[in-house]
Amino acid sequence: MVNQLVIYDQKDEVSVITINRPDAMNSFNSELRRDLYIAINRAATDESIKVVVLTGKGRSFSAGADLNVIGESVDTEKVLQKEYRPILDTIITMHKPIIAAVGGSAAGIGMSFALSCDLLIMAEDAFLLAPFTNISLVPDGGLNWLLVHQLGYKRALQLSIESERIDAVRCVELGLANKVVPAASLFKEAHNWAQKLSLRAPLSLAATKKVMRFAATNDWASTYDLEVKLNTGLRITDDHVEGVAAFLEKRKANFEGK
Repeated sequence: MVNQLVIYDQKDEVSVITINRPDAMNSFNSELRRDLYIAINRAATDESIKVVVLTGKGRSFSAGADLNVIGESVDTEKVLQKEYRPILDTIITMHKPIIAAVGGSAAGIGMSFALSCDLLIMAEDAFLLAPFTNISLVPDGGLNWLLVHQLGYKRALQLSIESERIDAVRCVELGLANKVVPAASLFKEAHNWAQKLSLRAPLSLAATKKVMRFAATNDWASTYDLEVKLNTGLRITDDHVEGVAAFLEKRKANFEGK
């Protein structure tokens, strides 16, 4: 991409999107929001991509909104609804898993981005932080929903109103993150994880993401019905036939996404 506030790379079937504003701890301004949406949408719509990695350049994943450009002249509703929300919506609804690779801090709406991704890998010295009570705001970017659903009301409220720094190990213990790795190998571990996932059946990855996102806000019966619907469709795909054949023949499957 021409504007290097966001770096877009592709290796094989993995897209790596890097927030590249390290001098400002990858905090968001309007240009970064615009470019990140372009990159995320590109990965979501590119059929050659099976897995996406989202990370930040330098010592922070993202420090959240750039407070240097926040003031009375900022249209908060417009920024949250028209600039942040389309990016987060695309992360949540794209038909492929997206891994957040967090080094340093993921704070404020940067934390929202990290938790909105499907999977989260953190450097051992990284942390999540919801600092909103320090600046008299409410958690945003869907963070209230994410924390309450993942932690329960009482724990989510405490971590938010006390602006507690949640280190990587505790994030795994709380179920907010999947893995903790040495800081020096964060990118390598994230990319290796993405490559391994890219070898799995892409239609199955997409359907599993869809049904699990659905299950987070729906009841058992409707989730069961969606499972039936999705598997009914998947069973007639070439990838299902190939997967069963590979299993019976004790060989590696060659999935083509059809």
